Amino acid sequence: MKQLSVTTAAFLKKRFSFVLFFLICLGTVSCSPEELWDDFKDVMDDVDAAKRVPEKIMFTNPGLYPEGVSHDALNRRFLVSSITTGNIGTVSYDGNYMPFITDDRLVSAVGLEVDEARNRVLVAGADPGGTPNSSPATTAQTAVLGIYDLETGAPMHFVDLGALRPGMGHFANDFSVDKQGNAYITDSFSPIIYKVDMWGNASVFFENEDFATSPGAFGFNGIAFHPSGYLLVAYSVDNAIYKIPLKNTSAISKVQLNDPLERPDGLLLSQNGKQLIVVNNAGGAPSGRVLSFKSNDMWNSGTLNNSFIAGEVFPTAPTGYGDEVFVLYAYLNQLFNGQELQEVYTIRKMPFSDNETFGR
Repeated sequence: MKQLSVTTAAFLKKRFSFVLFFLICLGTVSCSPEELWDDFKDVMDDVDAAKRVPEKIMFTNPGLYPEGVSHDALNRRFLVSSITTGNIGTVSYDGNYMPFITDDRLVSAVGLEVDEARNRVLVAGADPGGTPNSSPATTAQTAVLGIYDLETGAPMHFVDLGALRPGMGHFANDFSVDKQGNAYITDSFSPIIYKVDMWGNASVFFENEDFATSPGAFGFNGIAFHPSGYLLVAYSVDNAIYKIPLKNTSAISKVQLNDPLERPDGLLLSQNGKQLIVVNNAGGAPSGRVLSFKSNDMWNSGTLNNSFIAGEVFPTAPTGYGDEVFVLYAYLNQLFNGQELQEVYTIRKMPFSDNETFGR
């Protein structure tokens, strides 16, 4: 009998899991078989559709320098931010870039996320300096969160996070959304994680001077909400991932990983919370890597199960579709080192096997 490849075996395993889930639900829930089948078919269709997304999506926009990326399953596209323009654009599967959201209040658009359940796009805004919209009043002092309608791009809320701690350095970098729609936003230039609720009300969720950094050094970076009620946060300057319980932030702990990190940037957690993707930008060096860890102890520790060498492309943010992982090549080293203007950017599917499900 011909042996199945690892990828094929993993795919069939997921198919069997979906079928088993469907049969169990059919005998236990009150919805009609027709309604349950529609939901089941949506999941199956997404698994198939994710497989058909190209391995490399290359898009052209000279000087765009996107930092954040998020898959939009409803509209079958990716959304990307821009460090230099502050705009949000869409990227089709065939690599066509189109402007989508323009908000003059965003100096630089950094992390972004499509919140499909609430028909929103959330964008973290900062000002690293040295970009067309930078000014002395905003450079290294900006932390905002913009929230927009997913279909129209119309603004819903715009929150000044830095105003909660005036007189400090600020750089809103990345965020994650919990089950209730609350967003948790990292500030890379202050030892702070903010919280913004569904109505745009902001507060300081976590603050600890032990995580303060020297001026210009990146502290808190990528962040992921775990369904069991805690956050996983990249701390770039220390090459570490920290776990912060939502109900007891003082119980923060360092996740013990069996493979070293190099300037960890964006994070992506699977829907079941067992697999974590860590993008290491390495400052644009050839050692830039994307690592996949799995954990069976609620992220007290994590074990490397896959890795990919991206190279000197300054990979920043991951996003998921079905059981596929996509990573953005941002080339930010060229922007901040005064190198030749970058024109073409890439969204790269990771060649990882045995993935969990990351999103729809």
